[in-house]
Amino acid sequence: MTEGLRERKKQRTRRHISQVAIGLFVERGFDQVTVAEVAAAAEVSVNTVYNYFPVKEDLVLPPDQASAHRLADLVRERPPGRPAVLAVLDRLRAEARGRDRRMGLSEGFGRVFEMMRAAPTLMARLSDLGQRMTDELAAALADETGADPGDPLPRVVAWQVGALHSMIYTEIGRRTAAGEDRDTIAAAVLDLLDVFESLLGERVLAYAVRKE
Repeated sequence: MTEGLRERKKQRTRRHISQVAIGLFVERGFDQVTVAEVAAAAEVSVNTVYNYFPVKEDLVLPPDQASAHRLADLVRERPPGRPAVLAVLDRLRAEARGRDRRMGLSEGFGRVFEMMRAAPTLMARLSDLGQRMTDELAAALADETGADPGDPLPRVVAWQVGALHSMIYTEIGRRTAAGEDRDTIAAAVLDLLDVFESLLGERVLAYAVRKE
């Protein structure tokens, strides 16, 4: 078997296990389902589950998808001449317009979000993820702008963006659970982003312009 085929087979197995697990978690609750039960339902061994997902929470929030690098990467990947905050807003707007699954604009997200909210370990994981996203963004901004270690500006800007990012996902989950369709939710997200941008001062909007 070639390396490409082997990798695709691994990815299919990984997706299958995750989908089976999330289905069980949504149906019965995260804390009421064991890894052994996930393995049995997915028709794989318990060791196979742990090979792909070292801890149970990874079945819902895999590190390669729920990444602490997300916001910092959006800033690092922006085109020359674009300020950092506007670059993040650009991507979030594009994801909302494209009904991107990374934003939770997919069928069934509301039930998944409610399941996550009912699981303390998952909520702790989400809280930690949000903190690390913000910290990494602050570090990226400080590094890029050459800010002094004691300069609070990179952290202040990063916390504003991090709070917005968390708010968007909470809003999407709430609206999805309430039965709103994806188009309505996407429009609400775009409105939220517009309001956020309108409240920012010029210093934040023009902060950390990427050099040529």
